[in-house]
Amino acid sequence: MNVLLLYYRTIILKRYNNLFNSITSFENLCLALRKAQSGKKNKDIVSKFIYIQEIELLKLQNEILQKRYNPGKYTTFYIYDKKKRLISAAPFRDRIVHHALCNVIEPIFEKSFIHDTYANRTGKGTHKAIKRCAEYSRVNKYVLKFDIKKYFASIDHEILKTIICSKIKDKDTLWIINLIIDNSNKQEEISDYFFDDHLFTPIERKKGLPIGNQTSQLFANIYLDPLDHYIKEKLRCQFYIRYVDDCLLFADNKEELWKIGEKIIHELEFFRLKIHPTKYHIIPVQCGIPFLGYRIFSEYYFLDKNNIHRFKRRMRFFQNAYANKEIDLVTIKQ
Repeated sequence: MNVLLLYYRTIILKRYNNLFNSITSFENLCLALRKAQSGKKNKDIVSKFIYIQEIELLKLQNEILQKRYNPGKYTTFYIYDKKKRLISAAPFRDRIVHHALCNVIEPIFEKSFIHDTYANRTGKGTHKAIKRCAEYSRVNKYVLKFDIKKYFASIDHEILKTIICSKIKDKDTLWIINLIIDNSNKQEEISDYFFDDHLFTPIERKKGLPIGNQTSQLFANIYLDPLDHYIKEKLRCQFYIRYVDDCLLFADNKEELWKIGEKIIHELEFFRLKIHPTKYHIIPVQCGIPFLGYRIFSEYYFLDKNNIHRFKRRMRFFQNAYANKEIDLVTIKQ
C-alpha cells in the first residue's frame, strides 16, 4: 500500500459495521424509489414499476438479502458537451439499489470530505464553488489549475475498494459495493503505464466507472478524498478547491505552486491517474480563472463565451425539433 493511503488510514477514526439492514430495509428502499423516480414518472418502465411498487420492492429486497441480486445491462449513449462523453444509464431497479446504498454510506464518507470539494454534495454545488474561487482570488496572486485525464474511465477498481474498506468493514455492505463496481460497463480504453507495470498491466487491471450512476458520483469523490487530505494536511495548502476532478490551488508564489504541482503529480501515480497535459498551468488571478463554465475574477464572474454559443445552438435545435413534433415540451423543460 502506498504512503498516501497509509496516511489516509491513520486519519480514519472509525470503521463502520452493521449497515446492511439499514440499506435493505423496506423504508430505505421506498425512499430510494422516490429519489430514483424523480423526473422520470412519465417513462413506461418507471410507471409500471410504481404501479406495483410494493411487490417489486419486496422482490428486490429478497434478492439482495439472499444475495441473488445481479445488476442489469446499461443503456449507453453519447453526449457532446465540449467533448464527446459516454453516458451509461442503469436499469431502473438498479438505480433504486444505488440510491438505497448511497442513502446509508454517503453520510459516512461525507464526514471525512474536506470543506472545499463541491461536486455532488448536499449544500455544495457549482455556484458555491465559483464563489469560493472568487474569494480565494482576492487573497492570492496565482492559481494552479489542473484536471485529471479521463478521470471516470481511469478509476482503478482495486484502489477504490481499498479506500472504501478503510471506512467500511461490513462484509454484506461491501458485497453490494463490490458488485456495483465489478459490473461497471466498459469505458474508454486507457493505456497509461505507471511504475512497476509490465506490458499487460493496463489491460489486466479493471478500471472505469459509468458516468450517470448515483454511486459513480459518490465513488468519484471518495477516490480523490485521500489526495484532498494530503494536499490540505501534508502539503499545508490552505487555498484548494476541487469539483470532481477539476482542481484549483492558490498561492502568492509561482515557484511554490510548481513545486506543489510536482508533488501532486507524483502522488497521483499511486492512484493510477495522470494530470491532463494541456490543462495544467498557472494563471495570474487578475486575468480571470476559467472554471466550471465561467471566467472568475475577484469581484465578479461571467459565463464563458463557448457556453453561451452552445446554449444558443441547443435552443435552436429544440425549437426546430419541437416545430417538427420530434420532441415534446416536457422533455425540453427537463
